[in-house]
Amino acid sequence: QEQLVESGGGLVQAGGSLRLSCAATGSIVSIYAMGWYRRAPGKQRELVAAITSGGSTNYVDSVKGRFTISRDNAKNTVYLQMNTLKPEDTAVYYCHVRTEPGPRGPGDDYWGQGTQVTVSS
Repeated sequence: QEQLVESGGGLVQAGGSLRLSCAATGSIVSIYAMGWYRRAPGKQRELVAAITSGGSTNYVDSVKGRFTISRDNAKNTVYLQMNTLKPEDTAVYYCHVRTEPGPRGPGDDYWGQGTQVTVSS
């Protein structure tokens, strides 16, 4: 079974909205942070937004004021509400989970399969 299940990608016109969802299965425990990375054509992967289990958030400058990350800790689910989408937001978006560090080292990383977001002009 997949450990991270992503959904919500699609095609939308500029100015529109999409909501991405990523649910971690029960096999992933002690989550420290969940977030979204993206890879656009011709560009390196970048962190779009992240949120810790305590609720602190971080956004790449290009999406501040337009995207909102949230999470439901009880469901081990993270959401990315994307508003006022721009063509430059077009990318494959990947869910990412980092678990809490343990006594033997840092936490583990988990990646979703990616979901395509395409914003047309």
